[in-house]
Amino acid sequence: MSAGNMLRGLVMAGAALCLLVFGGQSLARVWQMKHEVEILEREIGTLRTETDKLSTAIERLRNDPDHIEQVAREALGLVKPGERVLKLPPSPGS
Repeated sequence: MSAGNMLRGLVMAGAALCLLVFGGQSLARVWQMKHEVEILEREIGTLRTETDKLSTAIERLRNDPDHIEQVAREALGLVKPGERVLKLPPSPGS
């Protein structure tokens, strides 16, 4: 084997080693980024669902007087004039 062939072989081996080392890091980074994208896509789906629920709630509060009354009674404890509210102690099972 001549010195030129040996040198070419070493250069090729060095290039292959560099490609393996740096290419492996790139593949690991690509895999990590793919995993992050999957997590973010799931989070986006969850946020879209929550947005849809909130949009529906807003629409009902804007257009449904019965729903507005229900929220006022349950969340704010409001009553109509002349109504009496009976507060019972909690049942033992709850």
